[in-house]
Amino acid sequence: MDSMPINWEALDALIVDFAKSENLIDESSSSFSSSPPSSPSPSPSPSPSPSSVSSSSYHSRLIIRQIRRSLEAGDIDAAVDLLRSHAPFILDDHRLLFRLQKQRFVELLRRGSPEARESAISCLRTALAPCALDAYPEAYEEFKHVLLAFIYDKDDQFSPVASEWSERRRFDIAGLVSTVLRAHLHAYDPVFSMTLIYLISIHKGFCLRQGISSPISDLTQRLLLEERDPPAIPQESLSEAPPFDEVDIQALAHAVELTRQGAVDSLRFAKGDLFQAFQNEICRMRVDVSLLDELVREYCVYRGIVDAGIVSSPEPGMQSPSKSLKVDQSVANYSLSRDGSHEVEYASKNSDGEVSISTDPQHGSPEKNSDVASMEGIEVELRYACESTSNHEDCSTSGSQQPENLRIPHRIRTNISAERSKRKRWRGRQDDYGATLGVSCNHLSKGISSDCLVSDTFSSKEKQASECLAADVNKVDKYEIVLGMKELASKGMAAEVVEEVNLMDPNFFDHNPLLLFQLKQVEFLKLVSSGDCPGALRVACSHLGPLAASNPSLLKTLKETLLALLQPNEDALRKGFPLHALATSLQVAVGRRLGIDEPQLMKIMRATLHTHNEWFKLQMCKDHFESLLRIDSLKEVNMPLLAAAATSKSNADSCSNGSSQVTISSGTRMVEDGSSLSQASSRDVDENAVLKVMEFLALPRADAIHLLGQYNGNAETVIQQIFA
Repeated sequence: MDSMPINWEALDALIVDFAKSENLIDESSSSFSSSPPSSPSPSPSPSPSPSSVSSSSYHSRLIIRQIRRSLEAGDIDAAVDLLRSHAPFILDDHRLLFRLQKQRFVELLRRGSPEARESAISCLRTALAPCALDAYPEAYEEFKHVLLAFIYDKDDQFSPVASEWSERRRFDIAGLVSTVLRAHLHAYDPVFSMTLIYLISIHKGFCLRQGISSPISDLTQRLLLEERDPPAIPQESLSEAPPFDEVDIQALAHAVELTRQGAVDSLRFAKGDLFQAFQNEICRMRVDVSLLDELVREYCVYRGIVDAGIVSSPEPGMQSPSKSLKVDQSVANYSLSRDGSHEVEYASKNSDGEVSISTDPQHGSPEKNSDVASMEGIEVELRYACESTSNHEDCSTSGSQQPENLRIPHRIRTNISAERSKRKRWRGRQDDYGATLGVSCNHLSKGISSDCLVSDTFSSKEKQASECLAADVNKVDKYEIVLGMKELASKGMAAEVVEEVNLMDPNFFDHNPLLLFQLKQVEFLKLVSSGDCPGALRVACSHLGPLAASNPSLLKTLKETLLALLQPNEDALRKGFPLHALATSLQVAVGRRLGIDEPQLMKIMRATLHTHNEWFKLQMCKDHFESLLRIDSLKEVNMPLLAAAATSKSNADSCSNGSSQVTISSGTRMVEDGSSLSQASSRDVDENAVLKVMEFLALPRADAIHLLGQYNGNAETVIQQIFA
């Protein structure tokens, strides 16, 4: 699962789209676009999603969230008022209106006061009884049944109306109303959210059916919740024959784990639109929003999409506790940049013009750069600090040995300010109630490596806050080193990357020979494209040849690289080499060397996309919804010169100490998605026979095909044998 190649630029675009859709980043703080400027744009989805970024969609989701919260709190009047203001057409559905009024009646009785009891009787006469007459056939019986709430107490767990008194009814009606509102307002979750839900659900199902232990089970169990919102029931009669293609019914049923009748109802509610029905069902699944936001922010910081510094303060009017801490000047110096971010200077200047970062806070006395104002002796107000913990854990995500003294090359150091100015500021999730979701330093302790994020509470001890802050300072600097290396590699500056990595850590490439080979490939192709063939041959003789000799699996790749000499005028580097894939591989390897683990979201995507491939190989068909969710763009790969290196097991074993598997950038699609198997299966068995067996026996496609193979493709024989 860990070796699954992924188009990280396509994922970047999805992540930025998600952050913008949910208003998690400050748009006015930088000019960062939805994908890096030098990266190719991912292929657009053939079917535009209604969940694309728009202020109206975000506003609709906020309204739905408010209505859900009011219903879950039992405030039916507030929810009805919101519906009347923003979605009055919902109240025209007497089925929903009856359920709302019935819940309102119960909530009034729950208060227990004489006034509330009078209000309940009034609700019964003026609202509930009239709705019961024409809501649905069973409504009048339900109306008579709920009258028993007058007699039986809410605390009586054995009464005939215990289920009516249950607060679980609040969540059921809240989920149902949310489902209906989402569909009518087209207020679907952002594409990335739906993609992640879909991939995780397939991953969990695949691992369960195949008896495989998932490497990300802890994350997936916490991220994707078990409960779903109730489905919306169409108003048409259920006795009508469904005018839908059986292929659509089976595709929807197996994609989101519905019964056949459930898939038919979903299609009927969506008026036969398969993709809308799919989105309705995906959005019924619930995720832990706070955990998802943490994963997204961790990824954005790692990829340089948002600034790694301390999170910006809330908007005016938001209440946030603050505490003044006097920070020892030997720990860190702070300067306030133009965009309001806290830039951290924690370095000592060397005589050779480079800067070294010390992991020891007492190492030396840091000197300030010319643009850093002295803050010695000043009380520094820290609006956000890492939450203290009982075990005094620091904020480091290091799982490997870190060198004591790291040297930042001058080129990277001078580009830090320019690169940071391009990044977004993380705003965080803020709803209409003015609550900002806080994240503590150790909230992701169950396997999530995160830097010190914003917290709603503050450390009660200045020492703990200072230690956590110092760790955050050091980590921010390390992020800048990693991002600086990634930026150079993405621009094809391979020689500069090798030089500066060696300056930072002379032993790095001893543990990462594959990365060195790939960087020298880039340098070779760059020299060939510029017409310097003698220089290119010197690189091949000095580096590529010896590296391939020590690892025979690289010989094929070396031969393909040397073919560029036949066409020196072509830009072989831009034409076929995945620079951004190499940049990401370098970023992961350098980050691990510095003690920064790759984001958990990258691990989730590798594992879930791998099982997505394997699942549809078993199903012997192509995923109907991968274009809608842009899964196809995440799998678009281009590996003409890295194929041997990427698939070499021996080389992967030799690079296990800190190097990452090769990541792949944009290009041609992998052939492992099961499409070829789909063509083979269609030649072996009749598609109508497959659908018939799936429908009558409620079997997955793969099982239906295997059964048909045993009985010469005769669906009637299969069904007779099963029921015999």
